[in-house]
Amino acid sequence: MSNNTKTKFFVELIKPSHYDDDGYVIQWWRSSVPSNSLACVYGLSLDAADKNTLGDDVEFEITAYDEMNTVIPIKKIISKIKKADGNGIVCLVGVQTNQFPRAIDIANQLRDENINVAIGGFHVSGCIAMLPDLTKELKDAIDKGITMFAGEAEDGRLANMYADAYHNRLKPIYNYLGDLPCMEGQVTPQLPMQVNNKLSRLIASFETGRGCSFVCSFCTVINIQGRKSRFRTADDVEKMVRENIAHGIDQFFFTDDNFARNKNWESILDRLIDLRENQGLGRIKITMQIDALSYKIPNFVAKVAKAGCKRAFVGLENINPENLASVKKGQNHISEYKRMFQTWRKAKIITYCGYILGFPSDTPESIERDIKTIQRELTVDVLVFFFLTPLPGSEDHKNLYLDGAWLEPDLNKYDLEHPTKKHPRMSEKEWKDIYLKAWDLYYSPEHIETMLRRAAAGGPNASRVMLNIFQSYGILKYQKLHPLQGGFIRRKKRTQRRSGMPVENALVFFLCLAWGRFNTFLSLSMFFIKLRSVKNKIKRDPERHSYTDKALTPVNDTEDILLENESVISQ
Repeated sequence: MSNNTKTKFFVELIKPSHYDDDGYVIQWWRSSVPSNSLACVYGLSLDAADKNTLGDDVEFEITAYDEMNTVIPIKKIISKIKKADGNGIVCLVGVQTNQFPRAIDIANQLRDENINVAIGGFHVSGCIAMLPDLTKELKDAIDKGITMFAGEAEDGRLANMYADAYHNRLKPIYNYLGDLPCMEGQVTPQLPMQVNNKLSRLIASFETGRGCSFVCSFCTVINIQGRKSRFRTADDVEKMVRENIAHGIDQFFFTDDNFARNKNWESILDRLIDLRENQGLGRIKITMQIDALSYKIPNFVAKVAKAGCKRAFVGLENINPENLASVKKGQNHISEYKRMFQTWRKAKIITYCGYILGFPSDTPESIERDIKTIQRELTVDVLVFFFLTPLPGSEDHKNLYLDGAWLEPDLNKYDLEHPTKKHPRMSEKEWKDIYLKAWDLYYSPEHIETMLRRAAAGGPNASRVMLNIFQSYGILKYQKLHPLQGGFIRRKKRTQRRSGMPVENALVFFLCLAWGRFNTFLSLSMFFIKLRSVKNKIKRDPERHSYTDKALTPVNDTEDILLENESVISQ
């Protein structure tokens, strides 16, 4: 819209980051993972503007920021909304528990200037969904005039909140948790190109469905998005793919908690296969999340591969049956794992698995033994580790909260990289130590060579496996951050520090920053050179295609039983 006679209504959408252990915002020159929440809310905001939600005489001006790669211009935002007589709202989007302290620090600056602010995301939704009363941090935020948005924003809900902000009647809480919208035909998630261009590679994220039928006690999705899955159609997915390709984006991340449980999975994959094979869009590449048993669905893996999937996030979680049973993850069985990984390997799809440390039966010794079992028995390409964390919105958190058990009071630490509860068999130090040691154990030089040899012997592309190892272990080891919140070239702003922490001396800060960048660059470069040297050595080996080991041998029932028993005996 360009009619200058219209009243302007500013919508500022911010996906906040969170603070590192030194109190600095985690931010990159280029970040790795696009924000699906930001894409959803930006698309819905555009839709509200197109439909003239606030009337024909009101013009929306919508701006989106991902703080993972952008310094938020808070003073500029305040200035333009105040110049518009307060006609606007700042939405802090997709705020997870570890991001809530940063979101509040941003919101407080805006509320000091009487700017309308709303916070939505899994922390707000999880607390309201599972706890009998509002938590202290939510009450404090509401007392400051910050609006809480719980649930999903489709079906005109976001537009209604914008109307309330425009008419100065914002509610303290918008709670839509009891009314989950149908996904079919919903607005296409999208990000403006100025946000996409700050990613390390152009990739679009969207959900083909929401909800999950499993009952894992550490999961928040089932209590916020429901246990009954809701789905987009193949037409919806084709529309999203075509719109992104029109902007030069041909890589996609399906952020569904579990794509395999989407009842439309086959029609979606058939449509993507048709786009690749018959409509000149063969460059489409996909990353998706799936569960450990999805490989058993007839034709699923084959069609996923033909549709362009290059990497699958698999819910491995743990290999100890006792641990899995303790968190109601009964759908995972150790006897299935070996077949599963071999199936994905044959399809030449990289398996990227999360592994949780801190289940009730875990000890440092048992964790070491389980990691060695994985190395020997399973063809996992990338393994990343997490602390078992009682996230607000999960059954685990609810039970601990209601029982009055100790829970880490600093929400910034609920990033799956810190212990946030007491463990029955490990001290906090032992838990922290084995978390760091687990990375070094799994990514030992010997096992890195084994993983690359397995790839060269008929698995996924060895160069892609090498890059995934570099991005995963390299960021953890040399950037001291989890790879899922990594990026390219860490940025730090001296004055952008957590409230209550002092601003460092400029000389000390910039000297430390320069040394840190140099040291990180040197370490990562050396690590990359070592990886490439190993890959090239394997490439020169004339016997590389005949390489085999225990993990590559065909599965038989006796071996499955031994594998399961070994994990139990190790306890």
